[in-house]
Order: sequence, then structure tokens, then C-alpha cells
Amino acid sequence: MRHNKNETTSQTLTRLIKAADRQHPVTITALKEEKDENGRKTGHLVRTLRTVEIYDFYVSAAGNIVLKVMDRETGEPREFRLDRLISYTVHRTSYRIARPAADEPQRRTATVGLATVTVLYPVDCPITARVQLLADALAA
Repeated sequence: MRHNKNETTSQTLTRLIKAADRQHPVTITALKEEKDENGRKTGHLVRTLRTVEIYDFYVSAAGNIVLKVMDRETGEPREFRLDRLISYTVHRTSYRIARPAADEPQRRTATVGLATVTVLYPVDCPITARVQLLADALAA
């Protein structure tokens, strides 16, 4: 188990990109916003433990790096902000959940203020170069 407080954002992002490239699931402990009985966010952060399969990364309009994942427990897509990850463990098994195709339209409802930064790179591009391309897109 790796704790985010003990490594830089670049190190965490590099390891998670490698896990996604190798199609290894990741168990994460993260903070998420609590919701009331009506589904509205309360502003309180609660811990959640999930085993997920990462299929994409993007940068929000607020500048947060967001992981797009498939939750192994529910089989549903979820999103987690990188800065809200507390710890993670990369597993050696392989993916088993079908993920959304890249060309499917995003089904965001009631989400305001998020934008996607697309970073294109060759398939054989090394992981460190991918992280640098993502960092450059963040700075732009």
C-alpha cells in the first residue's frame, strides 16, 4: 500500500498510469463528498475504499487531475480526484469489467464547471513522457 502523503503527485500519477497501461486494478482509499438523502452534496468528506479499474485521466476546469474508473463492486463508472486519494495498492491481476468506449458521449448530469483536456500520444510512448505531456497540458 502506498500513501500519497509520502510521494509526489507525479510519482502517484506515474504509478497509476502504469497500472492503467498494464490493466492492473487498483484498490484506493479516497475522500468523497457525502450526499444527503436527496442526493445533494453536504460538503463533508468521507473515506471510501474501492477496488477500481482505471480507464482514463483528465484535468478539470479547476485544474484537478481526475481518474475515470470502473468500480469493481458495482460495475459502474466513477471519478476520483487525484488530490483526494489517501492511499492505493496496485494489484497484479487483470481487468474484468467492460469499460465505456472512448467515442461514447459522456453522461454527466448536473455537473458544472468541468472541462476535458485531451492529450494525444503514440501507443509506444514511455510512461514518463506521458506524465510530462499531461503536466504540460495542466500548465497550458
